[in-house]
Amino acid sequence: MVRTSKRIAINTGGGDAPGLNAVIGAVVRGALHRGWEVIGIRDGYAGLLDTSKCLQLGRREVRGIAHLGGTILGTSSSGNPFEFPVGGDQTVDRSAELVKNFKRLGLDALIAIGGDGSMRIAHELAKKGIPIVGVPKTIDNDLNGTVSTFGFDTAVTVATDAVDRLHSTAEAHRRVFTVEVMGRYAGWIALHAGIAGGADVVLIPEIPFDIEAVCRKISDREAHGRHFSIVVVAEGAKPIGGQMTTKGPAEPGREVILGGIADQLAVQIHQETGKETRCVVLGHLQRGGRPTARDRLIAQRFGAAAVRVIDRGESSVMVALDPPHIRTVPLEVATSRMKSVPLDGDTIATAREIGICLGDE
Repeated sequence: MVRTSKRIAINTGGGDAPGLNAVIGAVVRGALHRGWEVIGIRDGYAGLLDTSKCLQLGRREVRGIAHLGGTILGTSSSGNPFEFPVGGDQTVDRSAELVKNFKRLGLDALIAIGGDGSMRIAHELAKKGIPIVGVPKTIDNDLNGTVSTFGFDTAVTVATDAVDRLHSTAEAHRRVFTVEVMGRYAGWIALHAGIAGGADVVLIPEIPFDIEAVCRKISDREAHGRHFSIVVVAEGAKPIGGQMTTKGPAEPGREVILGGIADQLAVQIHQETGKETRCVVLGHLQRGGRPTARDRLIAQRFGAAAVRVIDRGESSVMVALDPPHIRTVPLEVATSRMKSVPLDGDTIATAREIGICLGDE
């Protein structure tokens, strides 16, 4: 008997981001509206290597989840089937096994929700014959081909709220605070939260900084009666001629872990200016909790669009925000480059014109 309805799968890979559950819910509802089946794949791509982790998704499973953080499917940053860790520093290519399981489950397409790493895996799996549609997820907002990813707005909102709260305690104690935010190799979160939160210095990976320029800004504020300062620094920021700060070598199948730059800056600022300086690292607080209304909306638009893309027979693409529309871009384009903060853009110009030091002058 020929099956006329579709059986699609969905997974969430890489780091979590607010809005993942909203995408899952929209995909399931859009698919059920067409009479399709939806199979949830737990723990990223690893769930297609151990199919006991697969589960049927219906209306009951996705009821009331759009406002929840995290993901009901779980996620993993170490389940790359092309470099699957097997102990120590060893990895093996299990992609053929994944493709075999995909076919054995009778799946017609996979909706892969993830960031740059997940989209690169999706691109390689598409080359092996899996019909796949990507959904751009990352708080870092660094995926090419889309104006915005979901999760970014929530991360900026959390970081902005933190900076807002630090203003009063910094002023009360006449301290400098260095605030480290996520973003990996792109400065979107730091720049947006720094401007919105009224930071005095914003340091991003795209503009290597001069510690003397940072300290001049703080000293100038001191001379004008402003005895406190807020420095927002992206985890991937680096000094001129220096390297990004890491927490050790990368584990097999995973990228290097960035972090520690805010603490280094706090020490340097105290040594150069004499100001008492404290460090705050927001870390995974930016990933957790309820997504903002904007992220919920974008996530559900992406999820519904991914189902429409499958319905019209497209694959090997990623849905992307191109206001006011959701369009598709080839996975090859989405993974061709990292979307960095444009240095000639209006946001950088705005930061400079309102007096924020970006570490280069």
